[in-house]
Amino acid sequence: MRRDIFQAIADPSRRAIISLIAVQAMTPNAIAEHFETSRQAVSKHLRILTECELISQKQKGREIFYQLELDKMKEIDQWLSQFKAIWENRFNELDTILANLKNKTDENEPTI
Repeated sequence: MRRDIFQAIADPSRRAIISLIAVQAMTPNAIAEHFETSRQAVSKHLRILTECELISQKQKGREIFYQLELDKMKEIDQWLSQFKAIWENRFNELDTILANLKNKTDENEPTI
């Protein structure tokens, strides 16, 4: 079953896991050390992240390492970028309004 990436990142623990393995690939035990939940709970989060293809497993000897899949992160970034553009436009409009108000205030102040 392939899960939706936004369902995966909705959980704070899964976002924390993504942040951890964004720096370097990690084993499930190394990841679990950063959480106060059971190893099984961390495994469930890893399974969900793997099912939605945000992370992948790589076998190195007897160890399994989880690593971040940057292409999937780009999919999230592309979706968010549309909202970033909207907010940047709104902030630019607000800057213009504030600059106009400041200019009007400066014009109405008496000169000494």
